[in-house]
Amino acid sequence: MLYSFLSIISLSVLFLQVSETSYNAEINRWRHDREAGLKADGGWLTVAGLFWLKDGKNTVGTDKTSDIVLPAGSAPASVGAFTFHDGQTRFEAAPGVRAMVDGKSAISAVLKSDSAGEPDVLQVYDLTMFVIQRGKRYGIRLKDKNSEMRKAFTGLKFFPADESYRVKAKFVPYNPPKMIPIPNILGETEEEASLGYVEFTLNGHPCRLDPVTEGESLFFIFKDLTSGKETYPPGRFLNTEMPKDGEVTIDFNKAYNPPCAFTPFATCPLPPKQNQLAVRIEAGELRYGH
Repeated sequence: MLYSFLSIISLSVLFLQVSETSYNAEINRWRHDREAGLKADGGWLTVAGLFWLKDGKNTVGTDKTSDIVLPAGSAPASVGAFTFHDGQTRFEAAPGVRAMVDGKSAISAVLKSDSAGEPDVLQVYDLTMFVIQRGKRYGIRLKDKNSEMRKAFTGLKFFPADESYRVKAKFVPYNPPKMIPIPNILGETEEEASLGYVEFTLNGHPCRLDPVTEGESLFFIFKDLTSGKETYPPGRFLNTEMPKDGEVTIDFNKAYNPPCAFTPFATCPLPPKQNQLAVRIEAGELRYGH
């Protein structure tokens, strides 16, 4: 009888050890993929510039008199020009410049912005450029495979994985979806649709967050009492699966820094007031460079 009882205890301990090992492996895979995404050819570490378009002609090249000045040695002195008017951007290549749009050779092309999904991508040598829209402004975002930020990247750091920060939250739908104001680092505020809010308890503290949607996932923009100390001052991001049976699993071990933590050329959203939590969340990605 005693042997059977001890066997049950041993099996229980073994199950917990396997479960913990499996969870740590999951978090380690997520961390690896997170860092690989940043360092990839099209990752945020390659973002090397953001240039707001003026109405009319915007010249582009490595010549310092250009409206859009490219990194020295990355392209010809004159690459061409972006002509912008009434929300439309057309690129015209300079003579002799080999340019590609969405993988196809192009001398001239109207470039679709990111406002309706994936933008058209202009490639010149190791540089890529595309049009972004933020509010009423349009700009050219530049990516450079040889960016200084990519070369100088020292890797990510995280709080130790802690499964207690993986919580089941109650999802309360808004019917109809509620438009909530989301500020950004440009000083602008845009209305985003929220399908509902989540409620959960963390370290004894009742918490509530309003997510918005990003593709097929819920997207949380939040701040907590580690912000500005161990973690990035403006806040962090977190993605989860869509609600199922009135619940959402939130794993703060997968909280990550916004692109603005790595480049001054991003236009990150900031946490709305209701997503600024009065609790320390000692999980997920730490402040870069500290």
